[in-house]
Amino acid sequence: MEKTRIAIAGSRGLIGSAATRFFEQKPDCEVFEIDLQLGHDLTDEDFVKSWFESNPAEYLINLFALNDHVEKIQSGRQTLFNVSLESLRKYLETNVVSLFSVCRQFARSDLAKGIINFSSTYGLVSPLPDLYSGREKHIGYSTSKGAVIQLTKHLATHLAPRIRVNCIAPGGVEHNQGESFIAAYSRHAPIGRMMRRTELNRLLEYLCSDHSSYMTGSVITIDGGWTAW
Repeated sequence: MEKTRIAIAGSRGLIGSAATRFFEQKPDCEVFEIDLQLGHDLTDEDFVKSWFESNPAEYLINLFALNDHVEKIQSGRQTLFNVSLESLRKYLETNVVSLFSVCRQFARSDLAKGIINFSSTYGLVSPLPDLYSGREKHIGYSTSKGAVIQLTKHLATHLAPRIRVNCIAPGGVEHNQGESFIAAYSRHAPIGRMMRRTELNRLLEYLCSDHSSYMTGSVITIDGGWTAW
């Protein structure tokens, strides 16, 4: 049986680890993991070129990203007026520049059929300060995730029809946040809770198949209704 080859960048992260296990359990799929925990530095263009030359795949799922966690935000004093430009550059370097590098190198392969990028609800709307005890989530995260959407659309039009490029914008995923944060977040989601990390697996399966053959340049919002208010 010929297997579908899927590269997952950010394979050891919260959603990435769930997706990796899901696809590894499918007998018709072969998964290639890329993750910082495995010693893979996706900000290093030479590494990116070498890795994709050695590991051509049909589909690429990009889940790697620089993010700031709830606990760090709530315990910090970061505002628009004291955030460093260097920290902003780091978000853009990882979440936009490196993402472009990875997508471009993947697309050089004749096997390449589809790319799935990950934005966020914060790439569509602003983070709510009330969720973070009045403090600010780093502007680099929301700014870079907004850029992921435009990067996806640009790639979709320029790589078509050979390669389809789509983007998922998920809401918050429940994972060891404090009870007060989970409760506050859930009040803003019409569905009444945060996402479970396995709830994107079937969508990824659809996008990594010929069932989505007429779908490119799309931004799929999976946020429990967060952005529907």
